Amino acid sequence: MTALIISLQVVLVLTGAFLVLLILMHKGKGGGLSDMFGGGFSSNLGSSGVAEKNLNRITVWVGIVWVTVVLLLAWLHKVAAG
Repeated sequence: MTALIISLQVVLVLTGAFLVLLILMHKGKGGGLSDMFGGGFSSNLGSSGVAEKNLNRITVWVGIVWVTVVLLLAWLHKVAAG
């Protein structure tokens, strides 16, 4: 059981870091933090519509994996505690 928890924690950290990178790759919609850090200047130089859709899909799936791992870890810790 310990090996499973450790492997799920590793998956959690990796998917969390990947999720942050994916979210930062999204094109800014204007007026937010992305404009503060220079996102407004490169809005026309960004990805095309198809690439943005694929980025959205990948982000959603990585988010689903992340939430699933969080719930599995919570359940495993509850089972292990008693």
